[in-house]
Amino acid sequence: MIYENLTTVKDFIILGFPGLNPAYYGIVSAILFITYMVILFGNVFILLFIGLEKRLYKPTYLIFCNLAMNDLLFGTVTLPKMIFRYWWDDKLISFTSCFTQMYFIHSLGASNSQLLLIMALDRFIAICLPLKYPLLITNKTVSIACGLSCIGTFVRMVAIILHALSLPYCNSNIIVQLYCDHGSVTNLACGGNVKYVQMVALSSAMFSLLLPLTFIIVSYISIFIAVLRVTNVKGVYKTLSTCTPQVFISCLYYLPRCFVYLANTVGFSFNVDIRILLILMYSLIPCAVNPTIYCLKTKQIKDILMKKLKNTKAGIKSNAK
Repeated sequence: MIYENLTTVKDFIILGFPGLNPAYYGIVSAILFITYMVILFGNVFILLFIGLEKRLYKPTYLIFCNLAMNDLLFGTVTLPKMIFRYWWDDKLISFTSCFTQMYFIHSLGASNSQLLLIMALDRFIAICLPLKYPLLITNKTVSIACGLSCIGTFVRMVAIILHALSLPYCNSNIIVQLYCDHGSVTNLACGGNVKYVQMVALSSAMFSLLLPLTFIIVSYISIFIAVLRVTNVKGVYKTLSTCTPQVFISCLYYLPRCFVYLANTVGFSFNVDIRILLILMYSLIPCAVNPTIYCLKTKQIKDILMKKLKNTKAGIKSNAK
C-alpha cells in the first residue's frame, strides 16, 4: 500500500463512446433507460411471480430467483450512471464510487457464472441421476450452494479491488468505458506493479468464468448423451425441454464473451466504440432477456402464467356483464 499516498486523482471521467456525436446523446440515454426499465420490471416480476406462487417453490425456480436478483443488481449498479452520463452529460464519478462500482460489477459478473454452473448441475442430476435428484437437490442444498458461491465470489473480489487500490493514480483520470471496470481503471495507474495487479485479476476472472464453463459444457454433453438413449420421441422432447431455458441463458452469457476473447487472441482489433458496444451488449442483454426466457421456455411457469391471464380475462368479462 506504499503507493496510496501518491494518489492525487479525486474523480474519474467516464468517457463512454469516444466517437459518438453529442447530437445522439439523447437517443443513447433513452435506449439505456428503456433497457434499465426492462431489466428492472422483468426481474422484479420473476421474483414476485415465483415468490408468490407456491407451486414454484422448487430448486430449479430458486436458482431462477437467484439469477434474477443478480441481473437486477447488475443492471442497477451499471445503468443509472450510464444514463446520467448521456442524459445530463454527467461524466464525473468519484474515486470511491468508481471502485465501489468496480467491486460490485466484477462480483456480480463472477457470481452469475457460478449460478449458471449450479443450474447446469441441477439439470445434470435431474436427467442423468434421476433417482438421486430428490436427495441431492433440495431447496436447502440449492440455497446453501447459491449462498456459498456468491459469498466466496464477493470475498475473493475484495483482494482484487484492494490490489487495484494499492496503485497510485496521479495522471490521467479518463476511463474509456461506460463504467469502472478493473482493466480500464488500472491502466490509468501512474506507478506500481500494474502488470502484476492485472495478471492477478485476469487469473481470478479465468477461474470464475472458464472453470464453471468447463463443467457446464461437460454437464450438457452428458445430458445430450443420456437423451440419445431414450427411445421414446415424446420422452426425448420432454427431457430436452426441461433444460432449454438453462442452455439459452448459458449461451447468452458465455458465447459473446468467448467471441470477444477469441477475436482478441487472434489479433483482431475492434474499433474502441465497437468494443465498448460489444461489452455493453454481452453485459446487459442477458439481464434484460432472461426473464422472457424463464416465462416462454419454462413450461410450468408458462402454464401457470397463461392460466392466471385466462382467469383475469374471464373475471374482467364477468364484471363487464
